[in-house]
Amino acid sequence: MEIFCTRPGCSRPQNHFSDLDDPDVLKTVQQKYCLNCGMPLILGGRYIPSKLLGQGGFGAAFLSRDRYTPRMRQCVVKQFQPAGNLNPKALKVALRLFEQEATALETLGNEHAQIPNLYAFFPGGDKKQFFYLVQEFIDGNNLEEELEQKEKFSEAEVVEVLEEVLRILQYVHHHGSIHRDIKPSNIMRHRSGRIYLLDFGAVKQVTTPGAAGGRSTGIYSMGFAPPEQVAGSQVYPATDLYALAATCLNLLTGKEIGELYDSFHNVWNWQKYAPGVNDNLAAVLNMMLKNSPSQRFQSAKDALTALQPTQITLPPSPPQPPVSQSPVSQSPVSQPPVSQSPVSPPVARQGQFELKEVLISAGFTGVEGALLFILSSSLLPSPGISFGIWGMVMGGLIYAQYKRIIEAWDPWILAAITFLPMIFFPLLRGSFNGVEVIIIAILAGAGAIAVTAVFRLIYQVLSRIL
Repeated sequence: MEIFCTRPGCSRPQNHFSDLDDPDVLKTVQQKYCLNCGMPLILGGRYIPSKLLGQGGFGAAFLSRDRYTPRMRQCVVKQFQPAGNLNPKALKVALRLFEQEATALETLGNEHAQIPNLYAFFPGGDKKQFFYLVQEFIDGNNLEEELEQKEKFSEAEVVEVLEEVLRILQYVHHHGSIHRDIKPSNIMRHRSGRIYLLDFGAVKQVTTPGAAGGRSTGIYSMGFAPPEQVAGSQVYPATDLYALAATCLNLLTGKEIGELYDSFHNVWNWQKYAPGVNDNLAAVLNMMLKNSPSQRFQSAKDALTALQPTQITLPPSPPQPPVSQSPVSQSPVSQPPVSQSPVSPPVARQGQFELKEVLISAGFTGVEGALLFILSSSLLPSPGISFGIWGMVMGGLIYAQYKRIIEAWDPWILAAITFLPMIFFPLLRGSFNGVEVIIIAILAGAGAIAVTAVFRLIYQVLSRIL
């Protein structure tokens, strides 16, 4: 087995240990050390780094395996690793941001399906001098990588990204946080097609719901950050909307942000690179890109509403009270007046599921539910007890699918494990023969798919009306 050393600057970080190919040894070995520098390799006693995914200003990310999960679950281990010689004050700020990301993931990611889950946060290495954050691995490409392959996104693809990220931000903002670093590389598309929002290292907590997010710490990406953030002033939910709109322009045109902004006239000039774009989409993006946060949409929910085909007229901008301006350094836009605008809290949403994924899950639930009902009725004499146990098991299966504890082909493997014994052991299927069991399972699965499709259609119709 290959293990990658996480010590910064290790000249030969790749280590090979043939004894770890034995699963029993892998599960029980106490520790392994880098053959080059002596760095402890098994992080937190369980996470095994296999390769370097990337490095940034504050750390490095490693693709890793959790040796204490049945299938050696893949995960991402981030190591706090600030570049350069930071003074004690700057180092303290950097470490606080790293801890802040762990807190944000624990609060948001474990409750929202489109934000990575937090698995662990701990010190490690020699004398515990490093800090590690372990999070869910999203198997896919970020939108910056996709853009390199496509050169530009279609209008429909941009609308999809815009709507999905707005829904995530609606949840994030409602829970008192502002992301502050939205850009293509921080938006990931899983191979299933689902959009994820990553990198909460710059997240800012809002102390009072509806209030501004305090002064910016200077963590942002040039070109995507709005004027108030570049100036180190207060940040708002509208700050994230600006960065998301800039991200959409980058994807829609395939151009660098600097090419889309006319700094001489202090205006965005992106539409000449995207001729024929839908007028309503253009109006929504331009509204999100206003210089002053008070002139933008005040919530992700407002932007989502404006995106609907029937919502052509954008809401009027709230009045701007005069305030003093702070000088802006290295900003592609002029410094806006900063005001504290009320923010209407959006309704929190759980993660969005793709239609195909929902229907497949419904089919499995119907098939497995029918099989388990026949099985419990055959083995347990009391109808009340059998129905109660069946209900608890089905509730657990639905919850496991929702939390993605079981996904991909796992549900159908479970269905096969339930079905095969019933075919070979007649006692398990009661008065039914094998063909009847198959027919009942298929009908139950088809019925669950039909009911789910109808309810989803009703939900979509009502959501557009309301």
